Amino acid sequence: MPKGERTRTDYRRWGLRLAEEFKDDPAEIFEDPGSRGEVNEWRKQWAHSPRQYDYAGTVAAVLLNWAVDQGKIRQHHCQRLRKVYEVDRAEIVWTPDHREAIEAKAPEWIRRILTAACETGLRVADLTKLAWSHVEATPHGRRIRVRTSKRKRVAYIPVTEAMGKLLDATPRDRMLILLSERGKPLTPHRASEGLRQWRDKAGLTPESLGYDLRLQDARGTAATRLLSAGLSLAEIAAHMGWSIRHAAAVIEHYARVSPDETDAILVKLATAKGSAS
Repeated sequence: MPKGERTRTDYRRWGLRLAEEFKDDPAEIFEDPGSRGEVNEWRKQWAHSPRQYDYAGTVAAVLLNWAVDQGKIRQHHCQRLRKVYEVDRAEIVWTPDHREAIEAKAPEWIRRILTAACETGLRVADLTKLAWSHVEATPHGRRIRVRTSKRKRVAYIPVTEAMGKLLDATPRDRMLILLSERGKPLTPHRASEGLRQWRDKAGLTPESLGYDLRLQDARGTAATRLLSAGLSLAEIAAHMGWSIRHAAAVIEHYARVSPDETDAILVKLATAKGSAS
């Protein structure tokens, strides 16, 4: 099972669906090449949702890999099932207008989540664990030092002006920086779902925007913030787990959709590109 709580829940759900479909068959059915067609036929019931269609195939392959490894079956034929869901979220970012809409509508705990995400670029799993112990003083300000949960690398993130205001408004006797509406620790799912609910209430629905704006998309906004704070493209790329080219493309897109900041951002981006080449 994967480490993430949300992913484990999804794996169980889809594993049980697969088990229900094939409960009357012996496990050896998957050793037959024809079982690939059987699994594809089973997941067709989610053909209306490319993401679910693909996820059904992914979990089936994971479960069958485990079965082979444990000696339950000799082999299976469901590796590399065709995927239909494709998405490039490089051009989806939280613009100043989006953030203003949330500021005007959402409660403080939601506003704090979005601010921290847009100013640090941390993944949701790391945001929910962000604590005062991660904040360090520097000769010219503060920084956040955190070992990321996905890549297990230490990231050094400068505290921007907006992030500084968020920290200053956080009681020092509170261990975690971000809490739920009830003052309890957040799970990644609660943080993402809470923002999604208030995003919709603020009129930023997928129907109105033409795309599904998520908490994870704040990382593109953060890349621009970190460039403005003095990080190099290489440092931003390493922190985000991106290529330098992708980091530059995300920042350039942010500049295009945020006219008020375009000139300053593009000048810094051009300088950063020159240093990276």
